Amino acid sequence: MSARTTRDAAARLLRLLALLQSRTAWSGPELAERLHVSTRTIRADIDRLRDLGYPVAATTGTAGGYRLGPGARLPPLLLDDDEAVAVALALRTAGTATPISTGAPLGGGAAPGIEETSLRALAKLEQLLPARLRPRLAALAAYTLPAPPGGGPAVEADLLATLAGACRDRRRLRFDYRDHNDTTTVRDTEPHRLVCAGRRWYLLAWDVGRDAWRTFRVDRLTPRTPPGPPFTPRPLPDGDAISYVTKGVASVLGPCRTIATVQAPAEVVAERIPPVARVEHLDAGTCLLHIGANTPLLLAAYLVALGLDFTVEGPPELLDRLRDVAARSTAALPPGRGTAT
Repeated sequence: MSARTTRDAAARLLRLLALLQSRTAWSGPELAERLHVSTRTIRADIDRLRDLGYPVAATTGTAGGYRLGPGARLPPLLLDDDEAVAVALALRTAGTATPISTGAPLGGGAAPGIEETSLRALAKLEQLLPARLRPRLAALAAYTLPAPPGGGPAVEADLLATLAGACRDRRRLRFDYRDHNDTTTVRDTEPHRLVCAGRRWYLLAWDVGRDAWRTFRVDRLTPRTPPGPPFTPRPLPDGDAISYVTKGVASVLGPCRTIATVQAPAEVVAERIPPVARVEHLDAGTCLLHIGANTPLLLAAYLVALGLDFTVEGPPELLDRLRDVAARSTAALPPGRGTAT
């Protein structure tokens, strides 16, 4: 067999696989017509897919044909178990994206129309997931709440799966936790939900040792296995995991904080804010921005960098820095261009 013939056969197998993934069942003649080959060639190609590990079922009779079944492994996709779960989680996150202003699962910044495409791709992937991976993905789907993507520390899919499994099974979890001062402590918790907020993953859990709800950054914790005894779930703080976590993130914005009224839709502002900020929807063209920083000057810089019209009422030191920024910006212009025309 020539190299070109081999390439043509491989390309045809990929097209055949794409057709099998695009709908539930195909007849042999339909596939042959689509690929411009004989039904005998289709049968041979189906056997090659089976040899590669794709479970293609065949039925006879007038309603017979070929269908792609759930797989025992994931061969030609070249994905290991963690990669497969990570891809499925990413697709599910994109597929459930909603505007940041609503208090529903967050996902600002997604491209328009990406939700439907992501769900179609997810359906194809889930069709091939081996049975052993489905409980992990189900736990991640049920116990993770997506928010704005990108920019945060890398978190292993296996770690997310472990935490989501503890949430699902309602088992106490001990882990080593490194705080922002780089101090490590051992925490005994009742894990409730995983939330992605401020471009980072957080675990919302009841801290048994401190007898209070706490939010933990996932990239800073290392679970101790196996999980502990089962626990009875407690009522959520404020009744909403996402609101509690995002408010908690906002509470560590920095010593200088403000609430700015921004003349722009919440979804537009959400795409421009730093990780430590929160947007609150007001109406179609206005929102509130809860934001903070370590210094008044840095906070003023964040607000100016939005490139949007906004108003703030304080604190006084922020207003002073905004006046300074305005004056220095005007002074930096060439002579004669210090005022608008």
